Amino acid sequence: MIRVWGRTNSSNVMKVLWLLDELALSYQRIDAGGSFGLTNTPDYRAMNPPGLVPTLEESGFTLFESNAILRYLCNAYVPGSDWYPTAPRARAEIDAWLDFQQTALTGPQSRVFTGLIRTPPDQRDPAAIAAAVLDAGRVWTMLDTKLAGRDFIAGGKPTIADAAWGTHVHRWFALPIERPKLPALRGWYDRLLARPPYVAHCAQPLS
Repeated sequence: MIRVWGRTNSSNVMKVLWLLDELALSYQRIDAGGSFGLTNTPDYRAMNPPGLVPTLEESGFTLFESNAILRYLCNAYVPGSDWYPTAPRARAEIDAWLDFQQTALTGPQSRVFTGLIRTPPDQRDPAAIAAAVLDAGRVWTMLDTKLAGRDFIAGGKPTIADAAWGTHVHRWFALPIERPKLPALRGWYDRLLARPPYVAHCAQPLS
């Protein structure tokens, strides 16, 4: 049995749960992180040294880092599928966007989200939030350019690159901010909203 440790309002947990449902894999989710705690315990740190979520646990095997978990699930259960094809160039393109999500988007997007959703109004830093909105907008503009003329990030079908970015695009469109007009990005988001597992795990009220 696959077990996923993590809270449902974590974007990194969302992407894993979304893919598990897309692949029709059975799993158990265990609350961890945030108000649930557990992540600083010795047992949890043995599975996940940074003490973050999610952690995947399966028959004595444990894995941390959400994008690594996406790769593992595809390699273990649907090798060579459209979600993570084995052709070197196709896989490399997906890997590039997986890495780019972590290195370029996570920082500014998290600053906007945390600043507006998880910080009391009287403790917010409007200047820092505004700067982060601009930084995140530049990254989303790059993805908008990539999506022009295609349905999903790597082509005509969804891949784990979409899983990595899709959890964040709902927040981008739901946050109370001024956004650049990005029609290709909006069209992609609308296509994701047509997928029930995406709605169930990712397109929920911000918290």
